[in-house]
Amino acid sequence: MVGGRLEGKVVLLTGIGGGMGRETARLFASQGATLVGCDLDAAGAAETVRIIEAEGGSIDSSAPVDLGNREEIDTWVEGAIERHGRIDVLYNNASKPKFGPFAQMSSEDYRFTIQNELDLVWHACQAAWPHLATVGGAIVNIGSVAGVQGARALPQAAHAAAKGAVIALTRQLAAEGVAVGVRVNCVSPGVMATPPVLAMFEEFGENAPVAPILERTIDGKPGDPLAVAYAGLYLASDEAKWVTGSHLVVDGGAHAVM
Repeated sequence: MVGGRLEGKVVLLTGIGGGMGRETARLFASQGATLVGCDLDAAGAAETVRIIEAEGGSIDSSAPVDLGNREEIDTWVEGAIERHGRIDVLYNNASKPKFGPFAQMSSEDYRFTIQNELDLVWHACQAAWPHLATVGGAIVNIGSVAGVQGARALPQAAHAAAKGAVIALTRQLAAEGVAVGVRVNCVSPGVMATPPVLAMFEEFGENAPVAPILERTIDGKPGDPLAVAYAGLYLASDEAKWVTGSHLVVDGGAHAVM
């Protein structure tokens, strides 16, 4: 798209295989971004490429890429530099939590969640940082309302710990980024209409664990993933050139109502 809000920008986007990552990839492609995506799910990533190309856009896809492995992150980032010569935006969308009650959660499931929700953000930011610093680039991290508010009906302690850390890391990187011109912001979704949430409603119906959260939203329904993508689009674009260290919650108002 000529004249799009991301025209001329090289955007690295993790987790393009479905859900919010796919919707973000479609939106960013429509706004002129040169997209470099990755996912552990090769089939899902290929489907995203097919959809974007059918819509007249394009995206480089690397899959499978295990973002829990620093070497694979480094290879992905360096590949983007080799092909495109620069990185303007790193968009950390990918995550893969495990859920369970705090008292019963195994150490293995806890470490898995931290590795696949926090560590992958840390390592991707660190790998891309010097390249972003050369162009005054931007990082958009995807947090979660779980990082700022507990949920009685949803056993999410490990997820909450990881996403709370992502929000805190965003603020610290924003502070350190001032010296080199790198902006760092965070978007925290609430309950969105992603495949895992929709599957939860299929299994439990109105008794789904997230139902009490949705009762506090504007319309009582899971949010459209495109709403998160639009929030990320603003923070990735030059429209937000004086915005850093911010935390934008997209949850239909659920966190504001007790």
